[in-house]
Amino acid sequence: MTGGMNGKFFDLKKEKQDRMINGALKVFAGQGYRHASTDDIVREAGISKGLLFHYFGSKLGVYTFVYDYSVRYMTLELGSCVDNKCTELFAVMKQVEAARMHAMRGYPYMQQFLSRSMTEDVNEALLAIEEKRDLLTDTYDYIWSRVDYSTLPENVDGEMLRKMLDFSIKGLMAERLQDASFQPEMLYEEITEYLDMMKRIVY
Repeated sequence: MTGGMNGKFFDLKKEKQDRMINGALKVFAGQGYRHASTDDIVREAGISKGLLFHYFGSKLGVYTFVYDYSVRYMTLELGSCVDNKCTELFAVMKQVEAARMHAMRGYPYMQQFLSRSMTEDVNEALLAIEEKRDLLTDTYDYIWSRVDYSTLPENVDGEMLRKMLDFSIKGLMAERLQDASFQPEMLYEEITEYLDMMKRIVY
């Protein structure tokens, strides 16, 4: 995302960049593209509306930028946390959650924003992020495709189990983010406990 308007954005102090990114992530994660307003974003970020439009041009510009940024960031985290040689479901899930925790340290709402974008229904927003969305989906598909479900007891459907755990994790995350004292490490510990408990039940 170099050059053009956003090129100048990266010349800003990191702290200010992050404030703007986090403000946008929080508003889009909470309200979705249709209902999110640039007024809410500038209020969250503590900047002027003029500044936001100077860097991003429009609400769609902000959305596209933070989506692109989030996908890039998450892809890097997944690349460094997930071990290609690991094939056991629960171990891989823990590695994926570790990657998400690292991302949430700097950007608490990134995960929720990315999840919400998966169900985005506004056409202009969908078209703007289509390519990047596929990139992230492909990354996850690749990670999950390497899981060896054959080690699970034969009455357990691996895909269904993973989906069930995924729903639990999303629910936990949504619940914890309501809390003003949210800490990614504590969420990660909690998720790990759920995964360990489920592993004991399954095996």
